[in-house]
Amino acid sequence: MSKSWPPGSLAHFAQLFLRLDQSQGVRERQQALLGFLNHDRLADKDAAWALWLLAGERLKRTVAPSLFRKAMEEATGLQPWLVEECYQSVGDLAETSALLAACPQTESDFAAKGLADLIEYDLLALRGLQAQEVCNWMMAAWGQLTAPQVFCLNKILTGGLRLGLSRQGLVQALADHLKIAKALVAQRMLIFLSQPPGPEAYQALVSPDDSCGAQAFMNGPVPFFLAQSLSMQGEPLEQAAQCEQRLGPIESWAAEWKWDGIRAQLVVDAAGQLQVWSRGEELVTEQFPEFAQLFVGPHALQALPLRLDGEILAWDGLKQRPFAFANLQRRLGRRKPSKAMQNAHPVVFMAYDLLGLAGRDWRAEPFSARRAALVALLESLGEGDRETQPKSPAASRPMRASPIVAAENWAELALLQAQARGQPAEGLMLKRWDAAYGQGRTKESTQGELWKWKLAPLTIDAVLVYAQRGHGRRAGLYTDYGFALWDDRQDPAVLVPFAKAYSGLTDAEIKKVDQVIRKTIEDKFGPVRQVSPSLVMELGFEAVMESSRHKSGIAVRFPRILRLRPDKTIEQADRLSSLRAMLS
Repeated sequence: MSKSWPPGSLAHFAQLFLRLDQSQGVRERQQALLGFLNHDRLADKDAAWALWLLAGERLKRTVAPSLFRKAMEEATGLQPWLVEECYQSVGDLAETSALLAACPQTESDFAAKGLADLIEYDLLALRGLQAQEVCNWMMAAWGQLTAPQVFCLNKILTGGLRLGLSRQGLVQALADHLKIAKALVAQRMLIFLSQPPGPEAYQALVSPDDSCGAQAFMNGPVPFFLAQSLSMQGEPLEQAAQCEQRLGPIESWAAEWKWDGIRAQLVVDAAGQLQVWSRGEELVTEQFPEFAQLFVGPHALQALPLRLDGEILAWDGLKQRPFAFANLQRRLGRRKPSKAMQNAHPVVFMAYDLLGLAGRDWRAEPFSARRAALVALLESLGEGDRETQPKSPAASRPMRASPIVAAENWAELALLQAQARGQPAEGLMLKRWDAAYGQGRTKESTQGELWKWKLAPLTIDAVLVYAQRGHGRRAGLYTDYGFALWDDRQDPAVLVPFAKAYSGLTDAEIKKVDQVIRKTIEDKFGPVRQVSPSLVMELGFEAVMESSRHKSGIAVRFPRILRLRPDKTIEQADRLSSLRAMLS
């Protein structure tokens, strides 16, 4: 029987953490969470931090991995190489230190400290300490905690609380408990996570009163409607037949290009204050000051409050089309970019959908009505038709409606989809004209409501040259790989690294590859192993771009392993010139 710790203490949270980790199903995890939150003596401030952490949020890095290793070495007296071997065997830094450095005692004042006080007064204060002071603090903490408590503390420090209860699972548990709509709880959760955790934010999240739903709609982000993948096989005409059979008449569907940018919500309150939220629920308003132009001056949008769903794209004003994603990357993470940066790498907000207008929630309306209202809104600014935009390098008014891709039948649309890279786009989005704006990947009919019909990936056969062990259940196996192509700019050609990939193989295939790697290791660079070239794999990726950071001079987007190629020798792997030819 576990000890009864003060509600909301580190030890109490560690008990929840352990139960969530050991539970077999989502429902059991949801019940464990509600049991924790419903404790009659649980302080709101501790509950707020617990939910914030379990929702997948993380503290900004307070302790670097190198300091974890240093603290383990000093706490245990082990040599660095032995600590590293333990880590490679366990596969998780937080668990390794819990196993090596935890004290077996079961009671301490430190474990009884409230979760909010621990984070706000201890963990956040670590950022202002010297490296040795941080090590000393961790060793002192570890010495007062059991292994499960050390594991939980370390996970908070490293931001690794992944317990099989997704954010949607949290939302569902709260909705069931509060007996209010899941959509409202999901909306509240996004608002809750957009601010520092605290008692007021927690009470707004768990209030059983749903009367404030309409007012809350125009404050902060709402859940994005996400597409399901439409998997099609064969040539365009074969895919067209599959669409006809699976989705019905083409007249029921709207098609738009699937742009390669950053999905975002553009939210404006009644006072004209702008917020831009990424799909990752980060506030990125300052990174894109161009959008603020839409809400100032004599030609500003007046129908406020307003909420739009769309995509942020790097924009070629001369050709009136998006640049490749690599151009957008130069803008990402830059707070308050200079005018020179804005002019060199202009962006637009490609509006997909109208979610709210003049304080009214439009999400339950059919897409046909939402689309008509969106076009009317943007046409009032002269932004509805992208062909009427001035041909200038920078977008003068950085917002436009995503164009509808018109086709008389599925065969015609399939041929257009096959040419998507010329836009450039990743394929098509298919939206039912009569569908409401859903939440997450909702699927309320057998046909679904929102599909992404992506192009088949670009492919290339590459040679495995580097490997690194995985983490979690794959700890101890080499699962992360580095690949190379033959550089035919040299005579004789040599292998040059160009990409890393870790997904795509089955567990059985990973074990086979692991056995080959262990037999062919040539050199070590920290956790990375250089192997003798012997394996060829087919990689898939979405795009190719120039890159000065890579020795090959080229980078690929979203690389993943499609299959092993035991039928090919390393000499038959592809050349760098083949990859470079895909740049066009």
